[in-house]
Amino acid sequence: MNIVVAPDSFKGSLTSSQAANIMKQAILDLHYGDTVRTKPMADGGEGTVDALLASSAGDRIEVTCTGPLGKKIKTYYAILENNTAAIEVANIAGLVQVPPSQRNPDVTTTFGLGEVMKDALDKGCKSFIIGLGGSATNDGGLGFLQALGMKAWDKEGKEAGIFGKDLLEVNQVSFDRLDPRLEHITIKVACDVDNPLCGEKGASAVYGPQKGASSKQIPIYDEALARFAALIEKQKGKVFNNVKGSGAAGGLGFAFLVLGAKLISGAELVAEASNLKKAIEQADLVITGEGQSDEQTLYGKAPGYIADLAQIYGVPTILISGSLAGNLDVLRSKFHGCFSIITKPLTIEECMDQAKQLLYNQTKQVMHLIHSLKI
Repeated sequence: MNIVVAPDSFKGSLTSSQAANIMKQAILDLHYGDTVRTKPMADGGEGTVDALLASSAGDRIEVTCTGPLGKKIKTYYAILENNTAAIEVANIAGLVQVPPSQRNPDVTTTFGLGEVMKDALDKGCKSFIIGLGGSATNDGGLGFLQALGMKAWDKEGKEAGIFGKDLLEVNQVSFDRLDPRLEHITIKVACDVDNPLCGEKGASAVYGPQKGASSKQIPIYDEALARFAALIEKQKGKVFNNVKGSGAAGGLGFAFLVLGAKLISGAELVAEASNLKKAIEQADLVITGEGQSDEQTLYGKAPGYIADLAQIYGVPTILISGSLAGNLDVLRSKFHGCFSIITKPLTIEECMDQAKQLLYNQTKQVMHLIHSLKI
């Protein structure tokens, strides 16, 4: 059989690349002569760059940039074929990089993201794939745009700083010195949320608390983002703040829209970059999975997207996840089989520690059944 293995990460225990390799090994160890192609998936959050590097030709580029707290950090991005740069916000201005005790939108910045984009531009990249998930910031892309050449000043004419607190004082902006190379590139942004920039469903109200924003800070940032957007939109002659996804990543969605980016599904973006569609078209079976699957798996998550894609080509899809919850009949409407790797009573800690062996064992069981029934 020609099998495509395309799992998302099993969050907290296995990256998508690790999960894909474990599944592949389990299948090959049965010695049925199967051909296995791995296509690790991601939704734009943590692990997106690694997934793209694992499933398509490319180089990992080490780089030093400004981290979310303003200190220099060492991170990386990827340059894929056709001079395409794949950049992950979680690696540059990510929540995982900020200790819980230091999470506060006043002291975080997206400046490093602009620095990494400039590094890719210097290396000749003409197109960009951006994973927006997991940001620690709520600055509307202020720091990011400043790194790319935008200027911002406060009411006294003093040049604004690069942190969230500086957004509160911005009174004037200029794009006259924006890097001119940005006019000649394409940017696709992985965005799986439809929140606008401001309001009760905006960046500050919905995602601010997880980034350390207090109940007092939330309305202050909401107003600051609205003012910032109005300044930019007046110059650009176009409204961006109400576009679905503009509130993603603390307003980075808005900043990318200003640069002419296209916001699309994270799973769709990763699948496109890794040529998943062609691989599935040639497959006899697709196996996917994730940490936990329920009804929400069918709405924007990678396994649901994969099942829809496989259905177009009439290829059966098997779901092997860390756990299954909710209405399984809904899942079975898309997947030909749904399996949990947990086959005996275990604590959450034990499940996490044993994830590798559990996934290996269950994949082997499922594939043995399939071959035994000659499916």
